[in-house]
Amino acid sequence: MADTGGSTDPAVASQQACLLKLAPHLLGRTRRGVVGSSRYAERLREAVRRAAADPEAGPVLISGEPGLGKDNLAALIHFGSPRRRRLMARIDAATLGDDGAALFGSGSSGGDGSLLDCLGDGALLIDNLDRADPRLRPQLLELLRSGRWRAAGAESPERHFSGRLFCTTESALPEFDGCATVIRVPPLRVRRQDLGEWLRYGIRQQARGLGWSRPPQVSEAVVKRLQSHDFPGNLRELEGLIERALRQSAADLIAQPSTDQAATLPATLPDEVFWTGSRAVRARFDLWRWKPRLRFVMRSPRLWNALLFGLVSWVFVLVNLWLWQGPQDRAHNGGLNLFWAWWWPLILLGYPLVGRLWCSFCPFMVWGEISQRLVRACGWRPRPWPRGDSDRWAAPLLAAGFALILLWEEVWNLENTAWLSSCLLLVITAGAVLGSLTFEKRFWCRHLCPVGGMNGLFAKLSILELRAEAGTCSGSCSTYGCFKGGPAVGEGLATAGCPLGTHPAHLADNRDCVLCLTCAAACPHRSVQLRLRPPAADLQREMEPPAGEAGLILVLAGGIALHHWQRLLGWLPLAPASLQDGLLLPRLAIGALAMAMPSLLFLLSRPLLAARQRRLLLYALLPLLWALLLARHLPLGMAEAGRVLTVSLAPLGPAVPELPAWSADPHVIAFCQSAAVLLGLVWAVVLIRRLWPAPRLQVAGLGVALLLAAGGRWLVAAPAALMPG
Repeated sequence: MADTGGSTDPAVASQQACLLKLAPHLLGRTRRGVVGSSRYAERLREAVRRAAADPEAGPVLISGEPGLGKDNLAALIHFGSPRRRRLMARIDAATLGDDGAALFGSGSSGGDGSLLDCLGDGALLIDNLDRADPRLRPQLLELLRSGRWRAAGAESPERHFSGRLFCTTESALPEFDGCATVIRVPPLRVRRQDLGEWLRYGIRQQARGLGWSRPPQVSEAVVKRLQSHDFPGNLRELEGLIERALRQSAADLIAQPSTDQAATLPATLPDEVFWTGSRAVRARFDLWRWKPRLRFVMRSPRLWNALLFGLVSWVFVLVNLWLWQGPQDRAHNGGLNLFWAWWWPLILLGYPLVGRLWCSFCPFMVWGEISQRLVRACGWRPRPWPRGDSDRWAAPLLAAGFALILLWEEVWNLENTAWLSSCLLLVITAGAVLGSLTFEKRFWCRHLCPVGGMNGLFAKLSILELRAEAGTCSGSCSTYGCFKGGPAVGEGLATAGCPLGTHPAHLADNRDCVLCLTCAAACPHRSVQLRLRPPAADLQREMEPPAGEAGLILVLAGGIALHHWQRLLGWLPLAPASLQDGLLLPRLAIGALAMAMPSLLFLLSRPLLAARQRRLLLYALLPLLWALLLARHLPLGMAEAGRVLTVSLAPLGPAVPELPAWSADPHVIAFCQSAAVLLGLVWAVVLIRRLWPAPRLQVAGLGVALLLAAGGRWLVAAPAALMPG
């Protein structure tokens, strides 16, 4: 303000100088309150309320790990107190040096115009107190204890700060604890119960800032999965995760008009956009780093399109024609021989090596994709996936569908009936086509396909994995072409995105990866890696299995019991002589009873083990289940697969020259069965030790594995007289 003589009022000038000095340090408002309903959140809220209501306005020391918003808690206390109209400033103790001149002023000025003087009776937050220079700490301690201070650098009169002091620290400072009200903030991993509320609150806050017309919802499945993450960065890490999820969900809508965006922004965020930093992994070998040329060959779309649409689709048609038009028994139909003696044993042998690779060139889904492309060309647009925990309702349907298929196989003797085997293939193909016409991409493959469910389950045992580096994805990528699809970017190719709707940095196991390499083709940063790893590396103690997957394990075990029902239930008075002959209802009843036996044993374990322990035991026994399934199919494969040429040309009669054929000796088959079961037992014991840390549980688990291995070997053993051929 200028006077009539053109001079400036010294008081006004001093006030303006103080405001300029305070401006970089002022805290204008709080960012949020204390979110959550856990006892930790309640205690923290109560501590904030007490500190805000403190009539003495004493100093407050807030301690906790990085990323917990300790400065925000200090602001909550100040702006919730009677002094809320006073200014509040923040200064980082790490920047104060050894004399604290930025806070106390210099000796030449006697401290006049220092930050403390400018605040008057306002509030000061000294952030990162534990990072202050050790030579400055005595002065800070005196300021906190009594409010007295002196200017830095020279003898000056002692001054008194009449405002309120707040300090934050990440490590313990016992000498400061005694002179302040101490509030300790628990880390996010301790109050996991609050994570859902923090997540939804953060989404509401950030969605509006990013232009969303309404905040989207988040599924309970996401909350449950994120609760298994430790969040070392606490709330700061969670905020970054929320921002990436929102931007990723809306990345392909930025170019659209705002009215269209409002209509197309998802009401529920996809589960796949919430991916945390991957946990540290050991003993991995990146095949593409070893052989870079291999990466460029394998990611070629021409290779996969030629294999899928040029070969697999038409071979599938020819096999079905063969099954319908050729002889109907396995001894004379090569298509039936290929399906039962070749496909089943080979796919089981492939699980530990290549995981779910079969699904990448599955003939069922090839025709699903062809149908989807045709209807898109006609203007029909399949709906987006139903977001949320789809496994909760889809997994029981998948397990029930697999159970019905197994009953169909045994009761109607599909192994030796060609046209019915073709019907099975066509029914699964019809499901893939209907799923493709209803929902985008491969919803059927991921959630409803019985064969896909089995493949995803046993893919956890594989020594091969496809993963992306989470740090590269979060720090370098903004297109998310590997997940959502999009045009070519850099060396990344144009793709439609992951067919299973999964981000490769989000994968927790091999269940939702079919090794189609779409993500590798789309990635411009070479973040995606094809790695060798220890077998069954997906099965860890802290894993959160998908809902309903345990039911599929029990159904597969029930399939073994069903195939060998005579050894288990043949002694019953009402048991039929065969599941293929006689009245239908008794055959279905005995088949259903045999299939239910593993589930009944699982239910009987309820009084002995907690629910999570029982589920982990099922996963620990997964290698044994795989071995028993392999042993169940080995007799057919080893006895008949080598005769495929002879069987295929048998309908042509004696005019066909004798062709090479091979069939294993029954004793060799029995040896291979025993070796497979022994391998599964040893593998299961290793997993029991990994998943059940308690020694007493490990002993009990070892006993269960031995009993199941011995019983399973007896069950699947095929006497020489019953060997095929």
